[in-house]
Amino acid sequence: MKTKICKISWVFLLATILVGPQSGLNAQGLSCQIDNKLQEKFTDNGPGAVFLAAKKGDIVYKKAFGLADLELQVPMETNNVFEIGSMTKQFTAISILMLMEEGKLRLDDKITKYIPDYPTRGHEITIHHLLNHTSGIKSFTSVKGLDAIANNDMGPLEVIDFFKNEPMDFAPGDQFKYNNSGYVILGYIIEKASGISYGDFVEQRIFEKLGMSSSYYASHSKVIPNRASGYRKGRAYTNARHISYSIPFASGSLMSTVEDMLKWEEAIKNHVLLGKETMDKAFANYRLNNGAQTDYGYGWHIKTLNGTKSYEHGGSIFGFKSMGVYLPKEDIYVIGLSNCNCNSPTQITRDIAEMVMNQMDFDR
Repeated sequence: MKTKICKISWVFLLATILVGPQSGLNAQGLSCQIDNKLQEKFTDNGPGAVFLAAKKGDIVYKKAFGLADLELQVPMETNNVFEIGSMTKQFTAISILMLMEEGKLRLDDKITKYIPDYPTRGHEITIHHLLNHTSGIKSFTSVKGLDAIANNDMGPLEVIDFFKNEPMDFAPGDQFKYNNSGYVILGYIIEKASGISYGDFVEQRIFEKLGMSSSYYASHSKVIPNRASGYRKGRAYTNARHISYSIPFASGSLMSTVEDMLKWEEAIKNHVLLGKETMDKAFANYRLNNGAQTDYGYGWHIKTLNGTKSYEHGGSIFGFKSMGVYLPKEDIYVIGLSNCNCNSPTQITRDIAEMVMNQMDFDR
């Protein structure tokens, strides 16, 4: 099926000339603008993506592109389930804050409270350091030997044992360095503080409460309705490499859909899971020991987009890439989920957020 480039209807255009700008034309123009942007990147016969944009909680754009399964030639649908990679970190961070509100842990708890034999090299590493990537612990994704264990089903402490004896990159709080190891440790702390597995905590305390019925702790064996297959591209497309989800664990092993991710964002915005004071901790721009800002909160990057504040995070796991952007002042949320390592949605998601913001300015 050949992709059709979206064009603004002449009926709408004539109506605009005769009676002035209409919201219908603005909406159609925005949809066409986004369509044309995405059709340049995602072809009908290759791996695809689903994108959703919302303004003040209302969906203004939702479409699927490409194929969910190359072997069966199954077209992508907007309800397809994707692995979201490091966007998992948002759920891990909020889980920690939920347990903090319940008095089951403190952000200044040392990690040795939960893992007494962890070699901190004489430093005090706290939950706070893990949450905002300032712990100095080496990220397990950069440790030699990862390929050899990638398919092994391991417990959290076994994964922690894999990296804990690596030299630290810096003293806690001295630098910001994105770190998957810290979020694996956070997953273990959630289990210790709550008394249930990380997967059960997220599914029961977050997914079920928010009605995120198409979101899961990932599984290779479980039958997951509408699961999109993951791919990578070298000279040709191939199936994504297998990995045991126990390895990325709380740093990257969740699955979701664009509409469930909108439910998540709405819950964050409306303080459904946490009080406002606690929620604000997730979006604070924390500082290093020398006073420099990290531009990272707890599970979200703190950035700007066209001069306005942006909370955002991407994700990457074998065969999948994801990106979410929230503009708090404008109340705009854009989420893009892709089923190939060859098609990062990062920049295009930010572009779409800017398009929606520009439309809001036009409407005013």
